[in-house]
Amino acid sequence: MGLPMKLRHMPPRLAAGAFILSSGLDKRGLDEEQAAGLQEMGARAFPLLKDMSAKDFGKLLSTAEISLGVALLSPFVPSLAAGLGLTAFSSGLVRMYLRTPGATREDGIRPTPDGIAMSKDIWLVGIGLGLVLDSLGRRKR
Repeated sequence: MGLPMKLRHMPPRLAAGAFILSSGLDKRGLDEEQAAGLQEMGARAFPLLKDMSAKDFGKLLSTAEISLGVALLSPFVPSLAAGLGLTAFSSGLVRMYLRTPGATREDGIRPTPDGIAMSKDIWLVGIGLGLVLDSLGRRKR
């Protein structure tokens, strides 16, 4: 019985997992102002986030990123589960990009120079969907 992670899943899981884990670890020590800024951006995509305290939001975001990063890096977490988590999380990031004023051009999709950093999160959606589709395709064989 092998690991639930296939060898071909290692590169995308390592790339996304290391990136997200690092981001979550960096957010552990957010001050109130930094947490409030991230919360404001998140609330554009998910309005219920504005009801949280900035401190609680910062802790939640940090914990979510650390947890997802560890799951992606762990070979014992099935790629389907890791891919679903990554797809859900990164879809939220893309939603935030699409709802941030000034991040997109008039067409509402292509990034402005200020939106390029946020628009790049689409690569995480691609990795997540790739893991999910490959895992589901393998089950049907």
